[in-house]
Amino acid sequence: MTIFETIIIAIVEGLTEFLPVSSTGHMILAQALLGVESTDFVKMFTVNIQFGAILSVVILYWKRFFQVNFVDFYWKLFIAFLPAAVLGFLFSDYIDMLLESVAVVAVMLVLGGILMLFVDKWFNKPSENQEMDWKRALKIGFCQCIAMIPGVSRSMATIVGGMSTKLTRKNAAEFSFFLAVPTMAAATGYSLMKFIKDDGLQAFAENWSTLLIGNIVAFIVAMLAIKFFISFLTKYGFKAFGWYRIAIGGLIIILLLCNVDLSIV
Repeated sequence: MTIFETIIIAIVEGLTEFLPVSSTGHMILAQALLGVESTDFVKMFTVNIQFGAILSVVILYWKRFFQVNFVDFYWKLFIAFLPAAVLGFLFSDYIDMLLESVAVVAVMLVLGGILMLFVDKWFNKPSENQEMDWKRALKIGFCQCIAMIPGVSRSMATIVGGMSTKLTRKNAAEFSFFLAVPTMAAATGYSLMKFIKDDGLQAFAENWSTLLIGNIVAFIVAMLAIKFFISFLTKYGFKAFGWYRIAIGGLIIILLLCNVDLSIV
């Protein structure tokens, strides 16, 4: 990967990680459009730079992560994290296979976009009780598992999951951000460990600067994206993101039907 490709993919990650538009899907598409070969290092890179994005959450919400009642806070995160951790471990090879399919990304972008057009109508009556209990956390955790399909969006799945438990859009989005920290930290750690274990130590040593640049760029861009998203979501809801997903997914499907090569080589 060149420095230019590294920066572009990291910008895409930072912009889309916490938006309900599928960061994984957008990085796969960016990789395909840039013509970046899908080597083992590149696969690890696209997962690893999520660390920079999750660090932005810890910085922006540091009072929540280091609050007095931190035991209860982390217990709820653990409950929500558990379903994805178990299923991700069991089906990691199948998930890796799906990550190479641009067609799957396109279809899920469109289907998710259609869903988002109606989310605000379906879940427009949040309850007065906005406390995160273990039942809410577990339900959101199971919703997060749907995002293992590239193109779904972890953010979309968890925010919609939160709203289905009668959380406000803002509270559902913030818990989605918090849940991203253990989920993506586990994914990045597992990906890096697996890469090094599979004789990737030399490649890691030769490309550590690429990982560092990617994480720094993703961190900075994600900080800006989070602030924008909370403000926009609270004021306008999901419909704009729904139309965006449909437009991008539909364009990709048209290109694929016209035999335009968007495959990751």
